[in-house]
Amino acid sequence: MEIFLTLAEELHFARTAERLLVSQARVSQTIKKLERRFGTALFERTSRRVALTPVGRRLRDDIGPAFARIREGIARATEAGQGTAGPLHVGFSGALQGDLALSVQTALRAGNPECEVRLREVPESDPYGLLRSGEADLAIVRFPVSEPDLTAGPVLISDAVMLAVPARHRLARRDAVSAGDLTGESVLPAGSLQETLARVGAGHGVHPVPSQTAVYQTRPTIAFVPYPDAPPAEFGAVWRTAADNARIRAFVAAAAALVRTEGGPAQVCGACRADATSPAPR
Repeated sequence: MEIFLTLAEELHFARTAERLLVSQARVSQTIKKLERRFGTALFERTSRRVALTPVGRRLRDDIGPAFARIREGIARATEAGQGTAGPLHVGFSGALQGDLALSVQTALRAGNPECEVRLREVPESDPYGLLRSGEADLAIVRFPVSEPDLTAGPVLISDAVMLAVPARHRLARRDAVSAGDLTGESVLPAGSLQETLARVGAGHGVHPVPSQTAVYQTRPTIAFVPYPDAPPAEFGAVWRTAADNARIRAFVAAAAALVRTEGGPAQVCGACRADATSPAPR
């Protein structure tokens, strides 16, 4: 179809071949194959000129607009999959993840000014809901992620874990706690962050949290104690596999490059962490 329509426009076999980056023999063979299929000539050829026959003109008029729409559709699909222009909706599940997303937004826009990053908070109780509803293109959430419809990128944040305890708890003034110190303690199941911290502050139990929580969620009713026995809390980007596109890949690449410049996955700064781990007043 493309060869026929291009020849119908150029009316020159050599120029058609050059424009389509194929051999002139390929153009001639294709036209002959079409003419055999239709049982009639599509072009009048002489040593001096090439012209459409009446059937060729009718075929051009019939399929030309349809082929143009096909090409437009292919171009739009290609732009959606390979282009970086347009909005990218990024979810984040915590304050440090939000700060990282903002830093990546700045870095990404420097090289992709037509990519518009829009941030939205993701509920910790439902980290994948906005992805699956299409309201977020990707989200920075806690790892590991093991969902058959989702793709996880590299670790972007590796955060030490602390134990949130009531301010007057026996462990509140410790320099650190171990797994053995939790014997007999009521370790609260994970819920929403604010609900969990409220229950800890009310004396209902203790709960391990990323150290970023101690930085961003300080309150007089809770003490945060380093918990070196726990593996670090890791966070990274995740997106729907079926919705993968160039904007998502550009964001993830910019995020990975950003953390590499800092020597590895982002960390809560030492000074902030030191302030956060200071014992709560009695």
